[in-house]
Amino acid sequence: MADQTINSDVTNVSDGEARRTGRRLWSHPFTLIRRIFGNAVFSSLTRRILFFNIAATVVLVAGILYLNQFREGLIDARVESLLTQGEIIAGAISASASVDTNSITIDPEKLLELQAGQSITPVPNDEDLDFPIDPERVAPVLRRLISPTRTRARLFDADANMLLDSRHLYSRGQVLRYDLPPVEGETTTTWSDWVASIFNRLLQPGNLPAYKEAPGGDGSIYPEVMNALTGVRGAVVRVTDKGELIVSVAVPVQRFRAVLGVLLLSTQAGDIDNIVHAERLAIMRVFGVATLVNILLSLLLSSTIANPLRRLSAAAIRVRRGVKQREEIPDFSARQDEIGNLSIALRDMTNALYDRIDAIESFAADVSHELKNPLTSLRSAVETLPLAKTDESKQRLTNIIFHDVRRLDRLITDISDASRLDAELARSDSAPVDMEMLVGNLVEISKQIRTGRKPVEIEFSADHKPGVKIDYKVQGHDLRLGQIITNLIENARSFVPDKNGRITLRLFQSRGRITVQVDDNGPGIQAEDIDRIFERFYTDRPEGESFGQNSGLGLSISRQIAEAHGGTLKAENLVDAKTGNVMGARFTLSLPPGGSA
Repeated sequence: MADQTINSDVTNVSDGEARRTGRRLWSHPFTLIRRIFGNAVFSSLTRRILFFNIAATVVLVAGILYLNQFREGLIDARVESLLTQGEIIAGAISASASVDTNSITIDPEKLLELQAGQSITPVPNDEDLDFPIDPERVAPVLRRLISPTRTRARLFDADANMLLDSRHLYSRGQVLRYDLPPVEGETTTTWSDWVASIFNRLLQPGNLPAYKEAPGGDGSIYPEVMNALTGVRGAVVRVTDKGELIVSVAVPVQRFRAVLGVLLLSTQAGDIDNIVHAERLAIMRVFGVATLVNILLSLLLSSTIANPLRRLSAAAIRVRRGVKQREEIPDFSARQDEIGNLSIALRDMTNALYDRIDAIESFAADVSHELKNPLTSLRSAVETLPLAKTDESKQRLTNIIFHDVRRLDRLITDISDASRLDAELARSDSAPVDMEMLVGNLVEISKQIRTGRKPVEIEFSADHKPGVKIDYKVQGHDLRLGQIITNLIENARSFVPDKNGRITLRLFQSRGRITVQVDDNGPGIQAEDIDRIFERFYTDRPEGESFGQNSGLGLSISRQIAEAHGGTLKAENLVDAKTGNVMGARFTLSLPPGGSA
């Protein structure tokens, strides 16, 4: 029973937490959407893309609504229509205005003066020639012409007094209906009407006159009516207190150039605004569809940008933190865009970093191994020196100590040079280097320095075609490139025979690259050692040369310098084509020309 109670309590607690979590999610819709679609959709980059795209669409639609000429064109078309309609109605009204020819007016005083058998002929005066507008005769005509339209017509006489108003013209049998006023305190304005009124007030011109009803039928408050009494038709656009447009057109009613009155035609309040409102709704619908499409495309665009960047960033962070195994940067090179270029650059940089780390580890191990040998020999000599009994033994041990010290000094110097090589090449700026001049100068220096070295014949030649100027310039560091040539010459000098030693250097262009070949007539290179000679601390010295004279870093540093310049350094044997005998060794340095490195 107790277990059941505990289980029920746990269930109630779980249900309560679930309900609270659900309420939190529904109270924070962005949290729910984030959990559904993931952080990728709402990343900072996605928000920026969405903001700027939607902002551009909003500005475009706002400009269309503000600069749209539909309202002005609609007003102009309505004015022309009302003027045409007014001319027709004014012509019909003027035709109905006529003089009553069935009656004559005779002065009674003259009748008393007549004698039996006499008669008088009435002479019409100026007043009898007027063509008055009879409201009873005009009203049916006006009602028939106005009833098919939603236009309000008002007829004024020559004194600007209103004679007829189409609002009060009713045909026989017509049922009159009036809208009841709204209940006090009750509002009938909907949110759509409120938004439409705001748009009207913001987008319509602010210099329009206010519309007012003529008090007592006095048409003199309308400027267009007063102008029409002079025979000039006119139109005025007004705005009501609710922001609705009313277009009024005044047309003079004339007969025989005499202005009998004025016909004022007006649109109903809201007619033009309803048409404009419908057009704005259509624009807003298009805006809504465009915004939805814009959002979807922005999310798609951001996903193709943000997701790869996030994966690249996460991989770079893992590389920075360090992992037990080699971390692979995602490969987006197939995209052929900036993200793909960034992926390639990061992959190359990471691979170079791992290669550098591996090289440092290998270099540290090699240095440790190479330093232990002279240190072990030095330690043994120092420990044995006190035990030596003869001066000859002491002198031999002392010579060993000096030799090991010199060897250590040479190793440390070469190790220091090799360790700072990459940093030096990365920090210093490269410049054009004339390889013909550089190699020629180094050959001349090698010929002049003979102290302590075996006599060797050194020759240098550069290929030049007749009539063609060949440029042997490369982009790089002259000191380091000169170090390669010097190392190759000195390495060849150490292997050539003591007599008739010969070193040949040749400079030429091959397959768009500048190539330097260094040949010697030494014993050549063992086939299994052709690749090993470029390893650090590897030494394979000729017979007769004392041990420890070389650190084994010269060729390794030379290849490292060549690769830093975008070139290659290879070794091979010179073989006699007829006998197949090895005639010497050849080292080939190939560099890209100009600024291609």
